[in-house]
Amino acid sequence: MFARHNNGTLVLRIEDTDTKRNVADGEKSQMDNLHWLGIDWDEGPDKGGDFGPYRQSERRDIYAPLIQELVDKGLAYESYKTEEELEAERAQQKANGEMPHYVYEYAGMSEDEKQAAIAAAKAKGLEPVIRFHIPENHTYEWNDIVKGDISIDSNSIGGDFVIQKRDGMPTYNFAVVVDDHLMQITHVLRGDDHIANTPKQMAIYDAFGWEHPVFGHMTLIINSATGKKLSKRDETILQFIEQYKELGYLPQAMFNFIALLGWSPKGESELFSKKQFIKQFDPNRLSKSPAKFDQKKLEWVNNQYVKKTDMNDIAGLAMDNLIRAGKVDTDPDKEQIEWVRQVVNIYRDQMSYTAQIVDDADLFFSQPAELNDDDRAELADELAIPVIKAFQAKAKTMKPFSALNIKRATQEVRAETGANGRKLYMPIRIATTRVMHGPQLPETLELIGRKQVLANIDYVLNALK
Repeated sequence: MFARHNNGTLVLRIEDTDTKRNVADGEKSQMDNLHWLGIDWDEGPDKGGDFGPYRQSERRDIYAPLIQELVDKGLAYESYKTEEELEAERAQQKANGEMPHYVYEYAGMSEDEKQAAIAAAKAKGLEPVIRFHIPENHTYEWNDIVKGDISIDSNSIGGDFVIQKRDGMPTYNFAVVVDDHLMQITHVLRGDDHIANTPKQMAIYDAFGWEHPVFGHMTLIINSATGKKLSKRDETILQFIEQYKELGYLPQAMFNFIALLGWSPKGESELFSKKQFIKQFDPNRLSKSPAKFDQKKLEWVNNQYVKKTDMNDIAGLAMDNLIRAGKVDTDPDKEQIEWVRQVVNIYRDQMSYTAQIVDDADLFFSQPAELNDDDRAELADELAIPVIKAFQAKAKTMKPFSALNIKRATQEVRAETGANGRKLYMPIRIATTRVMHGPQLPETLELIGRKQVLANIDYVLNALK
């Protein structure tokens, strides 16, 4: 929204320098999900551009000479501390009540002693990392788009940090600086858990004499029920776009809902098209407080979109849900497709997402339920059986067996039996559908069909003898 509002360029860059965390097809999944949400970009690995390649794993030849330049200038150096040594160091610092930080391993050494230590480490076959030397007693300041003025002292950011790993791959904090500079990125918006990374990145910019971009650190999203930051371990909330897609959430609704997490437009309205969002986007309205992920709110938003989306689209999504649930044939014929479409239509206005059709419309796809105690209590009234028998007689001769004629027959039963309200409708509903609750009865019975309706009535009358 920021890029489009300002007629800027949106760049998709794949930051995959942490090879251990790269997942097969992960990149494709991310791009597919962005496309599904209606988010497109101007440059990226699939589109190209003047500043590629757009995968960091393909840019090692760009990073290597720049890292060497820092080493040659004395601004970075080879570090041979092993993971075991670093872990022991952190454990001791924790025991001392200190914040974890890297301790310069060549402290107090002359240049000859330093070179001797490096030679000894190499003789052991140790592979070094490259660490960037953080200036001491320096304050990094910036005006954040969201947070306002921020300043962080260099002594508080954990000491000299790694810019190249043992496998030769640069770290995130180095690679993004190089890429943002070379790709002419002017504005960087990201989660506020990256604030601690910003001074490290500013130090790299300064080392090369490059201009900083404008930073904006947006609020994180929290679970509205627990107040805790969303994490993959929080299984109370679905957190993957694929999950919402499979449940039959609509991409426009998801975009609408996500766009309002941590940002609010003027006015009371909560439903906007992407075009409207872009037009009115104002970074000054980005919230400093954590955004609450409210599942019920998402369901409400999606329901609003379901009600106004083309019925063919809703029926298609619901059909997919029913097929996956084994309720409908994998390759339904034309007649079954039209029947399912009509079933979906009577539930449409109450659906928060289309997968709800699997449970909501179970009476259309499963064997009728047995009468339970609540059913029998409803049918204990003296008018219940006369009402059921009167409706049965009309259902047998009704031509056609349609919602309109079913509605007329119900009114005729009212006149004949004197039953009104619940005493009229509940016996008919239980006898014909074997459930006490459901959508509009005339439309429901038309779709169940005369044969099954009469079979249901016979069962109930026999059960009540």
